[in-house]
Amino acid sequence: MTERDQSEPGPTAPAAGFVGRFSGYLATGLRWWEPRRLIYNGALAFVVLGHLVFAWPGSREKVTFDLVLGLFALAVLANVAYCAAYLADLFVQFSGLDMAWRRGRVVLLIVGTAFAATITHFFAKGIFGT
Repeated sequence: MTERDQSEPGPTAPAAGFVGRFSGYLATGLRWWEPRRLIYNGALAFVVLGHLVFAWPGSREKVTFDLVLGLFALAVLANVAYCAAYLADLFVQFSGLDMAWRRGRVVLLIVGTAFAATITHFFAKGIFGT
């Protein structure tokens, strides 16, 4: 056996290679996306609070326990939608374009947050009537 054969796994373990790459790419994605979830949630909260404030005092009557529960459910759904970024992230990393993807992640974050904020705007407009 040569020195290379002892230090690097060969093509005899494809499952371990795939699982290892997958877990590495997923960990990389988690480290990048999860801290930025605060930016995403902050932007959506800003939109909802903006509608609440601009519709004041009329929006005061609309704030009920049921509305708060509904907003909570929408917030959970928005965070589930945020997880769609992981699919794109894993796809690009597996394609071998991970170096170029460093800029692409920022673009995806900006476009995805803007899209979610637009949807949130229409929901909040319907709720608070602004």
